Amino acid sequence: MPQPTEPVPPRLHAVTADTLVTVDFSPRFRRRADPRRTPHSRSRPPGPYRRLFTLPGTRAFTAGNLLARLPMGMFSVSAVVMIAGARGSYALAGAVTATGLAATGLVGPWIARLVDRYGQARVAVPATVTAVLGSLALLLCVHYGAPDWTLFAAYTATATTPNLGGMSRARWAHLLRGDPAALHTANSFEQAADELCFMLGPVLASFLTGTFFPEAGTLAGAVLLLTGALLFAAQRATEPPPRPGSATARTPLRIGTLLVCFVATGAVFGSMEVVTIAYADAQGHRSAAGAVLALQAAGSCAAGLLYGSLRPTGPAERRLPVCLLSMAALMSLPLLAARAFDSLWALAPALLAAGMATAPTMVTAMTLVQDRAPADRLNEGMSLVVTALLTGIACGSALGGWAADHVPPTAAFVTPAAAAVAALAVNAVSRVSRIASLNSRRTH
Repeated sequence: MPQPTEPVPPRLHAVTADTLVTVDFSPRFRRRADPRRTPHSRSRPPGPYRRLFTLPGTRAFTAGNLLARLPMGMFSVSAVVMIAGARGSYALAGAVTATGLAATGLVGPWIARLVDRYGQARVAVPATVTAVLGSLALLLCVHYGAPDWTLFAAYTATATTPNLGGMSRARWAHLLRGDPAALHTANSFEQAADELCFMLGPVLASFLTGTFFPEAGTLAGAVLLLTGALLFAAQRATEPPPRPGSATARTPLRIGTLLVCFVATGAVFGSMEVVTIAYADAQGHRSAAGAVLALQAAGSCAAGLLYGSLRPTGPAERRLPVCLLSMAALMSLPLLAARAFDSLWALAPALLAAGMATAPTMVTAMTLVQDRAPADRLNEGMSLVVTALLTGIACGSALGGWAADHVPPTAAFVTPAAAAVAALAVNAVSRVSRIASLNSRRTH
């Protein structure tokens, strides 16, 4: 007896000019043909950060740049641990690192000007090699007990380290010219990368120096810097063209008020670090100060990534006052938390929230620098920004240290809040003077 069979799904045959097309209406085929499941509808448009790295060469130069920037947060900590451990003097270690910081502020803009004139690869590679040799010389002088003056000389040589973060931003500005939304995302990514490097660098340095030997942090930092810089410089396709005829002298003038604003912003960072350590020490938790400060960097990193995923509204010149106002408001939270609760664990979330205003402010200010600085002096302009930040950090550290010694630990948090207000005031004054200058030109 024949077995019952399932009904055969109908098939439609259509004849075209050159072939026979058969369409199967079986359930299996219908599931595949469901318009809701087509590849076009399944694929979502890439996010703003993913779109950045679809450009050829961007992944390679970013990987090298991040590798080279990680030691920026390692060298100071490694040098202090190495020198203090070998010579038994934190004063000497601090003086050596401060000398290197001052030398970087002086040499950095000069290196950046050479980068603008002769190209990134031609200048960055020999400058990096010189800085790495300075780090290795410092390591050898400490290890073999050389005189103290040799430590200052060796660490001063590290001032030739090129501003790799600025060179990366210059590449994005070159690749994304004419696309301000994408450049905003790229600047946000670079700021988040800065925060991540300065957050992970000290942790890595402390781990290496504590686990292996005191010189391990400096040695690893030198290897990472050289490897990353060589990889970055090798990506010639994304390198901005050199500007041999760079003769303009307007960079400091066009971003002069911005530099003052960056000095005040750097004072926020420097003072916050010192007063937080002093407050943690007064609470009996000095060892936890680093973890609490890392929360501020984490908040800034997260806010920077979120800020970059949003489309900017209006020009950077109009967004900057809003960012500075937000920073001034959020920097008051640590002061309020310390005075209200007098607890390090209450201060931690306040620092996390305060850090969230930092990255948007820096991203917007950097975008404004890219807008105002002449194209043939872009690296120099961004290097001057770094110099202004370092100057502010040094001044803020001194002010924070004075406040920690002369006022109660909770009241010392007035210092970073006041520095944030000062940055807002500087921008407001410069904005008013700029508007007045424009109106005067229109009148005449």
